[in-house]
Amino acid sequence: MQGMKAKIPRAINSAARMDCVDNTGARVVEVISVLKYRGVKNRYPRGGIGDMLVVSVKKGTPDMRKQLMKAVIVRQKKEFRRPDGLRVSFEDNACVIVDDDGIPKGTEIKGPVAREAAERFTKIASAASIIV
Repeated sequence: MQGMKAKIPRAINSAARMDCVDNTGARVVEVISVLKYRGVKNRYPRGGIGDMLVVSVKKGTPDMRKQLMKAVIVRQKKEFRRPDGLRVSFEDNACVIVDDDGIPKGTEIKGPVAREAAERFTKIASAASIIV
C-alpha cells in the first residue's frame, strides 16, 4: 500500500469559503485559484485534499484581513476512497496557511488532518494534533 495513492475528488470550487484551522489569525478564507491545476478551457479551478491554493482572508485579525496567501486543503466534506477500500469524509472543509515551500505559518493545527495532505507536506504533519 506504500506506493498506491488515493484518488481525491476535487470538491472545493474557486470562490468557496472555508475555515482556516491554524493559529495565524485568519478564520475564514476564500479560494481564489488552485496552483498547478490543469483543467479544460473555461473550466473553473477546483481543489481537493493536499492541493495548494491561493486564498484571500475574509475574516480574522485586522492585519491578516484582505491579504492574499497560499494555503493547503487538509479536510473536505466530500468523501474519498483510499486504496485499501476505506471511505473517508470530514465534517467541514478546512485549510492551513503556508508559505511558498509548503511550510505552515502557524505553529499548531486544530482538528484532524487527512493522511494524504500530511504525506505530501511533512511540516503540516508535524504541526497536526491528529492525522486520520
